[in-house]
Amino acid sequence: MNLRVATFADIQYVDTLCQWYVESAKTRGTGIAKREPNYLIKKIQNGDAIIAFVEGELAGFCYIETFDDAKFVVNSGLIVNTELRKEGLGRAIKHEVFKLSRTKYPAAKIFGITTSAAVMKINSELGYRPTTFPELTQSDDFWKGCMSCKNYPILQENERKMCLCTGMVYDNLKDQYGKIAQESIEILR
Repeated sequence: MNLRVATFADIQYVDTLCQWYVESAKTRGTGIAKREPNYLIKKIQNGDAIIAFVEGELAGFCYIETFDDAKFVVNSGLIVNTELRKEGLGRAIKHEVFKLSRTKYPAAKIFGITTSAAVMKINSELGYRPTTFPELTQSDDFWKGCMSCKNYPILQENERKMCLCTGMVYDNLKDQYGKIAQESIEILR
């Protein structure tokens, strides 16, 4: 298994990843927001994505996005090749995207929304806690991402305060990454 920050050369996999999102939503019968190729390309170009390979073949992907002037970072779009699920690859990708988030944005809370019990379990292992939607970013740009989810009418009906997803947040900003950031600030003073 090879996990790394996605690079420009990985743009060739974007169409496959977008198809995986569509197929996963259909198979699971749950709300998974559609991703557009240009959006994933932007994530890759900005160094905001983790990509995984097994034996040289594309195996998984996840990306980060910031909101509210980088006060919030979302780890989103975790997808694993259906043939490689239940092998720990999703967990490994989530751990890498978590490290990328904490390293690039050590002063930001990390959050996500999901209907996946497996993702909730991994997030809990990383130190996330369940939370209400009002405790998450209120950025319209984040919530627009839910528009392609089949459960979007439920989110709208509840004024973005609840839906079928579970909100989770990591807000331990004094962890090892937060301490490194604070030490860097003190050195610059």
